[in-house]
Amino acid sequence: MLLLGGGGVGAYLYLRGSGPQTNVALPTIDPSATTAPSDPQSDPPSDPPSSEPSEPAEPTPSATRPTSKRVDPGSPIEDDEFGDWRFKLGEVKLEADKVGGWTYSSCKPVDARGVLAQNDCERAVQLAYTARGGHIKAVQIIMSFPSEQVAKKTATRLNSLSSDGLRWRTDKTHADFAYGKIRTSTAKRYVIVTVLTADKSAKSVATHYHAYLQSDHASYFLFRDLTITS
Repeated sequence: MLLLGGGGVGAYLYLRGSGPQTNVALPTIDPSATTAPSDPQSDPPSDPPSSEPSEPAEPTPSATRPTSKRVDPGSPIEDDEFGDWRFKLGEVKLEADKVGGWTYSSCKPVDARGVLAQNDCERAVQLAYTARGGHIKAVQIIMSFPSEQVAKKTATRLNSLSSDGLRWRTDKTHADFAYGKIRTSTAKRYVIVTVLTADKSAKSVATHYHAYLQSDHASYFLFRDLTITS
């Protein structure tokens, strides 16, 4: 059985089968440099998870409630494909509430240096999450491209620009943080970028949230556009 996003099995396959993800330190954020939302949401932050995350050497996949809705293969990406994040894989149990989502008909709103335009980026969405009572905040930028090759080329170029290749909702991350990094990876013809910040109280668990949120949503796009016939 395939779990399309939000499921432990998908993230397990992605973590075990993909190459290393790029991890870039995040510089101090300017809260005024935000992208205007098309449809803002303002839900309260989530409660802390019931247990501290741990990462076993050989985790056993465990099915969880999907946090994304099923869509038609090949359809344009939308922010409402993703809801609150509920993740469980072996001993790892993580949760984050979705507090914002924005869908753009082009990539211009998130293209800070023209890299996306140069590589024919088709469409983009932004997702905002908060966890552990607001001590962890994350913004994901997901972009679609004409092909896998172009997506990989774009990700490589964005990595070379450190943190200034994209424009994201900095009002949905911490202005002052003890942990601040950006992870970038590709899945099929999609590029997934996750910016995550945490204050001092959540710094020790921030890497777990960052790695699994990135990998879980990337795994969703490994199967999103597959047509399954019975």
